[in-house]
Amino acid sequence: MGPTGPTGPADPAAPEPNGHNGQSRGSGPRTGRSQLGTWLLVGVVIVALILLEHDHLAFLLGVLIFVVALLISVMLHELGHFLTAKRFHMRVTQFFIGFGKTLWSTFRGETEYGVKAVWLGGFVKISGMTSMEDVDVADEPRSFRAKPGWQRIIVLSAGSFMHFVFALLLLFVVAFAIGQANSNSNLVSSIAPCVPDSVQALDSSNPCTSGNLGKSPAELAGMRAGDRIVSVAGRPVASWNQLRAALAREPVGKTIPVVVRRGGHSVTLQVKLAKVPGRAVPYLGVEPAVVYQRSGFLSSWGYSGDQFAGILTSSASAVGKLPSALPDLFSKNRSSTAAGQVSSVVGVGEVTGDVVQAALPWQAKVSVVLLLVASLNIFVGAFNLLPLLPLDGGHLAVVIFERLRAWFNRLRGRPDPGLVDIQRLVPVSLVVFAVLVGLSTLLIAADIFNPVHLQI
Repeated sequence: MGPTGPTGPADPAAPEPNGHNGQSRGSGPRTGRSQLGTWLLVGVVIVALILLEHDHLAFLLGVLIFVVALLISVMLHELGHFLTAKRFHMRVTQFFIGFGKTLWSTFRGETEYGVKAVWLGGFVKISGMTSMEDVDVADEPRSFRAKPGWQRIIVLSAGSFMHFVFALLLLFVVAFAIGQANSNSNLVSSIAPCVPDSVQALDSSNPCTSGNLGKSPAELAGMRAGDRIVSVAGRPVASWNQLRAALAREPVGKTIPVVVRRGGHSVTLQVKLAKVPGRAVPYLGVEPAVVYQRSGFLSSWGYSGDQFAGILTSSASAVGKLPSALPDLFSKNRSSTAAGQVSSVVGVGEVTGDVVQAALPWQAKVSVVLLLVASLNIFVGAFNLLPLLPLDGGHLAVVIFERLRAWFNRLRGRPDPGLVDIQRLVPVSLVVFAVLVGLSTLLIAADIFNPVHLQI
């Protein structure tokens, strides 16, 4: 994604506004019928997916949420280029979401806004992005290349900046509005039905199936899910760690008072602690509930910054592992190799669907989805700043090189050599573009034919 899109200075399928007889500003009957047919086809595909996957509507909803989030990210990226270019009075002729055939478009002033058929990116068409582009003499003063270097740098950086701002806001929402998961609480989520006959059984997924030593103390005492344990044998308890420490000080077989908070009232239960062979701490038979604790305004921004740095570091690590991950993309054990850590937008969409479909609290689902979208925006924003054409970072590198070259020439009393001959960089740009397309295609194929599903 970039101010000109990854396909070059302009989308070849998009019409140039020329004003001849108003043809570029309206759609004839044939064009209207064509657009209607395309939208009908999209509708039929959506209905077919719902009918075929009616048992997995939650998964489809998750994928849809990711697609919408991806489109919002694309729009924000292009909006960054668009607003800064307009602010510096550059001539912006097109603002499109997607590539390929135009589904809908409209003109506002000199700019055409629209949606194209393939929603895999977007582009903003700014006149005179490179030295190769022909620009009308009257429009040259408003071209991108005619503006000062600092303005061009801001326009080129604005797309990634919007990704970063969006990601920081999403991470802030996770901490401030949803809260961070904390299992170290005194809230009971479930009551164990039995006393397991070994530590191994206690740590298994079904501790009561292979044999047990009778009902659990919590079950016998009448403890319920949703109770909040506030004291054990007179010792205050405010966390799971404190509960464990209090139980460790009591002997097995002794009946002790356990005070719980239930329905706004304190209830005292008489509990006779049990012994699990091989376990040092007496057994009560309760599981902690995960509590989502919200952070304050400033603390939430701190969390957002810490998470941003962590995601950026892990993204760089994933890119570094990509060469070694390629051979395992189609292996049966992909999830246990480095190939399980790299994915395309298709893979991220599938994971989002898995999360929404999973039996998790709503806070967990929303938090994970927001973290996935934030991670995607951080990765895309950083990746776009790599000094490789046709990425934004490649154009930035060209502008910075031009300004440094002009500065050195000015120190030596020589004239500014002007714009870089971008035509000499086209072969390099094409190679980079081909590599990016090849890697993207390979990752998408792996995510379709050998997907990595989230284990929940």
